[in-house]
Amino acid sequence: MKRYGLIGKTLGHSFSRQYFGEKFAAEHIDARYDNFEMPSADDVLPLIESMPDLVGLNVTIPYKQDVVPLLRSLDDDARAIGAVNVIRIRDMRGFNTDVIGFRESIRPLLQPHHTKALVLGTGGASKAVRYGLRQLGIEPLSVSRSLSHIMDILSPFDAQPKNPGVIRYEDLDEYWLSEYKVIVNCTPLGTFPNVDQCADIPYELLTPDHLLFDLVYNPAETRFLRQGRERGAVTKNGYEMLVRQAEAAWEIWNR
Repeated sequence: MKRYGLIGKTLGHSFSRQYFGEKFAAEHIDARYDNFEMPSADDVLPLIESMPDLVGLNVTIPYKQDVVPLLRSLDDDARAIGAVNVIRIRDMRGFNTDVIGFRESIRPLLQPHHTKALVLGTGGASKAVRYGLRQLGIEPLSVSRSLSHIMDILSPFDAQPKNPGVIRYEDLDEYWLSEYKVIVNCTPLGTFPNVDQCADIPYELLTPDHLLFDLVYNPAETRFLRQGRERGAVTKNGYEMLVRQAEAAWEIWNR
């Protein structure tokens, strides 16, 4: 039996195990998918060595960047982004399917005035989102609680003239919200059971011209999305993104 799994620190509400479990059952695939919680990325290689039937791994918070030094090679997207969410065990090669899932999920919603985007959060997923936005011709600007780790936030492809790359939440005002009509939440804020949490942005400045995309999928409508919908903005959660990235991972593991 082939084995697959997800590595991360806290995996109580994992999408991947349920998705692949249902996929294996529906398609009569002789395989299993497990969650592997671990306190440190140092536990990744011992896990792989202990499981000779392991074919592939997904990687989630907070290890998408930590696993990079453990791998033999990266595909072009993962190298450019600096974060990995898929590992193919046979050649210890890292991939990033977050960018595929995000790009193809948000693409149908984009309008001509969606030329700039605020990216809330600075973790591994946000790197994939910024990269995907650039592929779509949209200029990203990260929003962080602090600028002290700016070099950790930015990747080489982020360097652009007349764009600071990252600003603080407290700097968001009418100018930024009028210029940047796409807003992507890459933080875990609002995830069940903490459904009352949301990013600290001036929601009163949102309009029907705005597009709000939340990587969170549980609940289906986060407080972030609800406040956008109430002001007429187009909204979408991260469920389709997860499905698309999971199917891209499955293709990588089995090709």
